Amino acid sequence: MTPLRWVLAVHIMAVISWMAGILYLYRLYVYHAMEDQQVVMERFQVMERRLLNGIATPAMIVATITGLWMIGYQMSFYMAQPWMHFKLTLVVGLIVTHVLAMRYRKQLIGNPHQRPHKFYRVMNEVPTLLMIGIVIAVVVKPWMR
Repeated sequence: MTPLRWVLAVHIMAVISWMAGILYLYRLYVYHAMEDQQVVMERFQVMERRLLNGIATPAMIVATITGLWMIGYQMSFYMAQPWMHFKLTLVVGLIVTHVLAMRYRKQLIGNPHQRPHKFYRVMNEVPTLLMIGIVIAVVVKPWMR
C-alpha cells in the first residue's frame, strides 16, 4: 500500500469534518441572528468558537495540507487535468467561505442583528453548492472522454 492512499484517506476524513463543521457553523449563525436573549447569544458564541477553532479550521488545514501533498506527489499528472483546475477553483471558494465565516462570527459577537438570519440561511447553501461541484469534478470528471 502506497503512502498516497493513506494521505487520500486522511484528506477525505478532513474534508468530511470540514464540511460538517462549516455547514453547522452557518446554521448556528442563523439561530444566533434570530436570538434576542443575551444568555442564549453567549451560549451560541461559545458553540461557534468551539466548532470553528476545534473542528472546522483544523479540518480545513488538514484537508489543504493533504490535498497539496497529493498534488505535489503527482504534480504533472494532476495539473494537466482540466477537472483539477475546476476543483481547485471551487476549493478556493470554499476557503473564502470559511474565512468569511470567521469574519461573520466576529460581527455576530459585536452586533448580532447586523445581518438578518436569512442572510446566513443563504450563506449556508454556498458550501453545499461548492461541495457538489467539487464532487462532480473529481468523480464524474465531465471534461474527460
